Amino acid sequence: MFADQRRNKILEIVTEKGTVTVNELTSLLNISAATIRSDLNQMEKQGLLNRTHGGAMIKEEDSELLDKRYEEREKKFRVEKQRIGSNALKYIQEGQCILLDASTTCFELARYLRDVKIRLTVVTSGIATAVMLKENPYLTVIIIGGIVRNSSNSVEGMLGEELLQKINVDILFTSAYAFNIKDGLTDFSYYEVELKRKMVSVASKVIALLDHSKMDKSSIATFARPDEIDLLITDKEAPEEITDYFVNHGIALEIA
Repeated sequence: MFADQRRNKILEIVTEKGTVTVNELTSLLNISAATIRSDLNQMEKQGLLNRTHGGAMIKEEDSELLDKRYEEREKKFRVEKQRIGSNALKYIQEGQCILLDASTTCFELARYLRDVKIRLTVVTSGIATAVMLKENPYLTVIIIGGIVRNSSNSVEGMLGEELLQKINVDILFTSAYAFNIKDGLTDFSYYEVELKRKMVSVASKVIALLDHSKMDKSSIATFARPDEIDLLITDKEAPEEITDYFVNHGIALEIA
């Protein structure tokens, strides 16, 4: 990876996470700590970020944008996400325990769950999702413990791993920063990827909710391979290469 490519990746990660450590970057990018430190020092000189002890953080004047990031993502392709969420609802049955990640697409599914009158246990890493669903008396809402991220309204890290090991999850509904048929579902937040990997491992069924804007793209780390997905719900603009792959490999596909 060339220096410019590497630094663009670093900037992308810092912008998404707000703060990042050298150790996180070495794990995510598979690059030596000395190279990462050199990159961070150079990027600070260029005014791209602020160095901290052991890492870096987004520039202070940019940090107020983080609070708006989730709202901005939530508005993008909302119609497609609403259709995908509506289609996903029919797979949920009385008495199930379902797991929702903190994605904006799963939040659209949660909007429909807000008014259901069936008994469910909903486990989620999404703060906004938990706050909304707690108003429904039919739902038992459990939020996964961890670090609160102001850039995405999510809880991340492995503090909730013990909880996930103790519950029987019928269905995981999840989205991703990107998906392609080689890498599967990918993201660039190290902690979020680790948590989602655990979610995938404990769920009896994995349903991926992906609008077309996520397709044929990739990010740094994979949390679910294509063969770990039981059903993909997407929209009619999804690339033919993706839909053909699911059909040809016998993986359930639904166009919302």
